[in-house]
Amino acid sequence: MSSANDPLPPPPGGVLWSLSGDLRALLMLPAALTLQVAHPAVGAGVDEHSVFRTDPWGRGERSLSSLQLWVYGGTEAAEEGRRLRRLHRTIRGTDTRGRTYHALTPANYAWVHATGFPVYRHAARYLIRPMTPAQERALYAEWLQVGRVLGIHDRDMPQTIEEFWPYWEKMLAGEIEATPVVRELVDVDQPVPPPDRGPWPLRTVLRALWPVLLPPLARGRRFVTIGLMPPDARAAIGLPWSAAEEQRLRRLCAVLRVVVPVLPERLRYLPRARAARAAHAAGNRNRRNG
Repeated sequence: MSSANDPLPPPPGGVLWSLSGDLRALLMLPAALTLQVAHPAVGAGVDEHSVFRTDPWGRGERSLSSLQLWVYGGTEAAEEGRRLRRLHRTIRGTDTRGRTYHALTPANYAWVHATGFPVYRHAARYLIRPMTPAQERALYAEWLQVGRVLGIHDRDMPQTIEEFWPYWEKMLAGEIEATPVVRELVDVDQPVPPPDRGPWPLRTVLRALWPVLLPPLARGRRFVTIGLMPPDARAAIGLPWSAAEEQRLRRLCAVLRVVVPVLPERLRYLPRARAARAAHAAGNRNRRNG
């Protein structure tokens, strides 16, 4: 149930409003997820409690739907934040360093959220355009607002970019590592079941072709996961990346920078983002004509 005191998502027209609903944002998500689970506590929680191995497509669909609510959900955003906190209340155990953890420990929960800012900032340079300093500051302020929607207290997140980067460097130097889940996410030989969503004829075809489709898809997943991760994070985890791969990534992204912006709105933006943009535009027209 929403409350008048609930934090609202970032405003329409902001950096996140354009960025997170864009089709290209889908390519940014694997890098952020892999960075999240590079934290020993987060990695252990996902290893022990997530269904990402048995239901990867459903898990991905739910995660994407949740993320879109944080930005485009309006009054639903805060309720989604509460739902996530309820979901994580029972997630606890022992991490790879023998430390007890709880998913809602502020340092753990904040890290999961914090990874989004540097990934968006870095990947946008390749897929969209480099951000100006003003856009970076706006993105960080909006990401803090999303954190409030998720129930993260201001005291648990650096409140400025100047405070964020020392925190980031400290986490890279002393906390994150190539956890078992990280290694699975970049392993091209990891078994993945075929998609179980969509109309049954398509599911049937995909199931039949899956042994042929999976290897190139797995290589592509690894490629964008490592390539769109900030280089300092990539190095901290120990993920290899060559000059030839960098050139391939730049060529791919150059094509996407040209093609995606000329797509029709219904293809360029994810469904919730598209609906939110249409509703906002209609509201603006009504105010001008009212």
